[in-house]
Amino acid sequence: MTKDILLVTGLSGAGKSTVLKTLEDLGWEVVDNLPLVLLDRLLDAPLAAGAADDSQPLAIGIGARTRDFDPTRIVERIRSLRDDHGLDIGMLFLDCSGAELERRYSETRRRHPLAPDRPAGDGIARERELLRPLRDWANRLIDTTDLTANALAQQVRTTFAGHGRDAPVLSIQSFGFARGLPRNADLVFDMRFLRNPHWDPVLRPGTGLDADVAAYVAADPAYPAAMEQIGGLLELLLPRYRAEGKSYVSVAIGCTGGRHRSVHVTERLADRLRKAGFSPTITHRDLGAAPQDSLEGPPASK
Repeated sequence: MTKDILLVTGLSGAGKSTVLKTLEDLGWEVVDNLPLVLLDRLLDAPLAAGAADDSQPLAIGIGARTRDFDPTRIVERIRSLRDDHGLDIGMLFLDCSGAELERRYSETRRRHPLAPDRPAGDGIARERELLRPLRDWANRLIDTTDLTANALAQQVRTTFAGHGRDAPVLSIQSFGFARGLPRNADLVFDMRFLRNPHWDPVLRPGTGLDADVAAYVAADPAYPAAMEQIGGLLELLLPRYRAEGKSYVSVAIGCTGGRHRSVHVTERLADRLRKAGFSPTITHRDLGAAPQDSLEGPPASK
């Protein structure tokens, strides 16, 4: 049984599409313009491929363009589903001033669905009266008159983040600059300022996963301060990415060959972020590459 069901409705042009898209980004299952008589069939349908479990919250968009739209019958249907079947159904109503809606329709050059051959103001007034039963019934209301699309999305994230799966997918990968930058990296940190284990004959065959290589890298005088500042920066930025609704965050840690310094730093940063409550996925892109002096450049002077 679906844990949470939210009906999203309101005046045309007030932001329903923005709300549904934001809820989808938060991990909700979203269905738009579903006739409410089909809700039982939807709830009984098998889960979609990739769905984790049946507790995934469900958002259903309804409005004047929904087939067989009848606000009074919708309220009766909701009451029946809540009282007789124990479903937790809420309703979010999106309101907006008539003047602002007219401005939006003028700006987009779209016709109001209830006034295809008349001024948009006529359709707005007609729809407002039509939707009055839903507005009176709704247990959540957002007035979007003074909200941009981005501000509306932010408000939805703040209100409904606890109901969905809103944390972005976080990946951290090590790589070698000699083999090119990773694609789609959001943040790139260069570890080539640290001393290079490649130039120690004993350490060269190893990787940043080995204790002796890790100790060598960590002994660099610049290492403690750099790790503290990079780790602190990530802990600062990741919640902000979450607040902005970013679905994926990719952090790339590079050194010259991608086998020693970047591998160790990636592991250490991932460990710190786990302790801070994040769930990073680690990839070492060039860990299996063969060491090669020509890729590493000249050894640092002592």
